[in-house]
Amino acid sequence: MTVEPHEVTEVLNRPISQELLARDVIRMAYVAKDGTPRNIPIIFAWNGTEIVVCTPKNAPKLQSLRENPMVAFTIDTESHPPKILLIRGRAELDYVDDIPQEYLQSTSTYEMTPEQRVVWEAEVRSLYIDGMVRVVVTPTWAKLIDFETTLPSPVEELIRQRAERQSA
Repeated sequence: MTVEPHEVTEVLNRPISQELLARDVIRMAYVAKDGTPRNIPIIFAWNGTEIVVCTPKNAPKLQSLRENPMVAFTIDTESHPPKILLIRGRAELDYVDDIPQEYLQSTSTYEMTPEQRVVWEAEVRSLYIDGMVRVVVTPTWAKLIDFETTLPSPVEELIRQRAERQSA
């Protein structure tokens, strides 16, 4: 299914999508080296056009993403009815020799005093001494499900079929 970039942008610019994109954790799905699916929770940053997740340079997912860069993301709420943002795209790997600003940004909501933050950041810098990898994804497909104005596609199809039966 081909989706135009302006359609993706329209979905991502909706107020509920923006709320979800401001959260701390996203679920990232990809195909692992052994061909089986993986779905991991990971902190992320949204810069208005890209999702950026940062990972150690020795993370197993990097080899998998080099071989098959297609990824899918889910951000959702725990309350009922859930709000769900589904995103797909192609991962690009950007090896950096420092701690990416997106990593520091995505952890900025952690509850720490300014002093604790300084200690935490020093620990991070000592752990990732060789830097990190920015996994950068420009969304190529997006769907928002809020169970008020949008539903999962199969449910939308069932509602359409029911309406056709009732009008026949």
